Amino acid sequence: MEYFNNIIETIGNTPLVRLNKVNDTSALILAKVETFNPGHSIKDRMALKMIEDAERDGKLMPGGTIIEGTSGNTGMGLALAAIQKGYKCIFVLADKQSKEKMDVLRAVGAEIRVCPTDVDPEDPRSYYSVSKRLSTEIPNSWYVNQYDNPSNTIAHYESTGPEIWRQTSGKITHLVVGVGTGGTISGTAKYLKEQNPQIKIWGIDTYGSVFKKYHETGVFDENEIYSYITEGIGEDILPKNVDFSIIDRFEKVTDKDGAIMARRLSREEGIMVGYSAGSAVAGINQLKCHLNENDIVVVIFHDHGTRYVGKIFNDEWMKDQNFI
Repeated sequence: MEYFNNIIETIGNTPLVRLNKVNDTSALILAKVETFNPGHSIKDRMALKMIEDAERDGKLMPGGTIIEGTSGNTGMGLALAAIQKGYKCIFVLADKQSKEKMDVLRAVGAEIRVCPTDVDPEDPRSYYSVSKRLSTEIPNSWYVNQYDNPSNTIAHYESTGPEIWRQTSGKITHLVVGVGTGGTISGTAKYLKEQNPQIKIWGIDTYGSVFKKYHETGVFDENEIYSYITEGIGEDILPKNVDFSIIDRFEKVTDKDGAIMARRLSREEGIMVGYSAGSAVAGINQLKCHLNENDIVVVIFHDHGTRYVGKIFNDEWMKDQNFI
């Protein structure tokens, strides 16, 4: 008989799928479809790694409570592992996150706290501040801090990078990743660059985020920060997990272009994925002048589109945003 002992053993080894109709470039574009993970996102990889490392280091004790600020996907990965390991979960989300994400987290037993989006990170109401405060108030709790937790990056160095290298037989020329906490792009890129330093690493950013300007100038410009709709990528802080030295360039994509491309991926490729995947493919097409027919581009598809059915896959919401 062939079976897994529990659901977290199914994490990883996700497929590469060629993109055809949405590819405006002359290159071969292969999507690493992370929706095949049990929590339907790439965050399952780092969530399990962060928990295992915290257990090893004595930071997470039996019967403890896991606390994290999340856009939804990391919370799901943490919750699945917590179910198997006997932990409680409290997740803090910004109010711009989709209702579907919050409902899914409640469905797997997590407690949800919602905070305003449009406040500074240092504001006591921000989801960063609330997460930290809860971890000091609740006994036997552990604050994950995915933005600065090195296990986030290590997870992708140990799994995502080697998988992509093996699946492309070492022929990959470009890695394209939407950047949020930075763990995916930094860990995967570190492994791939060690195999072939010529591989180009492109980070996808959004308007209202500080990443692109900081990468190009070294200046953290608060004037770059303003509210945006895109979920899962971009930040108003500089997470320690973003290794800017290993990223070759950033490309910004508008809220509208990311949403429309996510819908195209569903309707034209049959791959229902989320906002960050739409932004990543839109970013590749914006950079098509930098690609040729010999290039092999791997793009990360972070999460599943069912978490956005009330937003980018809802015609009325799209009309309200003037996207269609």
